[in-house]
Amino acid sequence: MLYIGSDHAGFRLKEKLKEYLKKKKIKFIDIGNKHYDPEDDYPDFGYKLAKKIKGNDKGILVCGSSFGVCIVANKVKGIRAVSIHNLREAEFSRLHNDANVICLSGWHLSFGHAKKLLEKWLNTKFTDKTRHLRRINKIRKIEKCK
Repeated sequence: MLYIGSDHAGFRLKEKLKEYLKKKKIKFIDIGNKHYDPEDDYPDFGYKLAKKIKGNDKGILVCGSSFGVCIVANKVKGIRAVSIHNLREAEFSRLHNDANVICLSGWHLSFGHAKKLLEKWLNTKFTDKTRHLRRINKIRKIEKCK
């Protein structure tokens, strides 16, 4: 499943991305915020989305900078959230790091650019090369020490 969420600073971009996903017939669940609320807080949505991710699920988080939701999501075991700003980052975060949550900036990304980043990210598969698997497994070991 694909999940999407944002705070007030990412709300407008999230709503546009939802329309894009619908047009592409990509199923998703919006975990909120469901309406614009200038007083909401990004940790609420970053955490709520991250807790939903299981197995091959993926998530899209949007806040002002993208950094806040990324920090919050990465506090959840099993999450490899990345703040993405260019196509190379989108590709490599999936290809090398098997990132399962993409974090986008509602302040600094146009809808057109965000759409391209998301498309690249969603369409790039993780490589199962030994060195990348080894690194992901090291991350999993670190998570067990928390």
